[in-house]
Amino acid sequence: MPGASTSEKAIPTNLRLLLLLEEVARVGVPMTPTAANEVLGLPKPTVHRLFHRLEEEGFLQRDIDGRSYTAGPRMRKLSVNVLSSSRLRTIRLAVLNALTEDVGETCNLATPERNGMFYIDRVETKWPLRIQLPIGTTVPLHCTASGKMYLSSLPPRQLSKYLAHAKLNAHTPDTITDPDKIALDIEKVRQNDFSTDNGEFMEDMVAIAVPIRDDLGRLMSTLSVHAPTQRISLEGLKGHLDRLRQAADDLAETMLR
Repeated sequence: MPGASTSEKAIPTNLRLLLLLEEVARVGVPMTPTAANEVLGLPKPTVHRLFHRLEEEGFLQRDIDGRSYTAGPRMRKLSVNVLSSSRLRTIRLAVLNALTEDVGETCNLATPERNGMFYIDRVETKWPLRIQLPIGTTVPLHCTASGKMYLSSLPPRQLSKYLAHAKLNAHTPDTITDPDKIALDIEKVRQNDFSTDNGEFMEDMVAIAVPIRDDLGRLMSTLSVHAPTQRISLEGLKGHLDRLRQAADDLAETMLR
């Protein structure tokens, strides 16, 4: 509830769970009941009871510190379903279709999941030679363009913790698995505001990705283009960056309406 304080108002019982979920989604980082209550202004036992109920039902889950909470599987699924609603998807597919027509390669939308990037939409190239990564696919974070774009949105300390504990499996001979080298790669992504995959996830495939951000500048999802190297090089894909960024802005506006 940005810009609004409920500490001096009585919150109807049937709104409390929704307002709590809204606040967790707004801050975008693990949240303690105490921090949530600074906005909601409810009795302390009530807030703890709400968190406990939402955790039981799978809408929230405890973070690694055991005290704070973040979005659970049901809340993440809810957000994906909202983004995939028929009205939004009609507009979104129009943007993706136009982009694919201009670029000539497959375009994808992905959102971060706990274990990787989840493909929520795509428009296929008309070429018969295609990379098969259908809607619903989850791809790794450390070796894909969309995944590296997401990792660049993490604060440096969180990125370091992730790289120290994640399974950085090699998918091709070109996959970078050294945490220090990945961190350097992610720093370049932050500077350039786009990311690449040069045969790191699948051999003979290249990809680039740009962020789709909300009105607070936070990454909501990624827009990427991938293609076989038999048809285009990574440098060739980079030539479409301006068009890709324009489409990302159009998609962000659509999602925030």
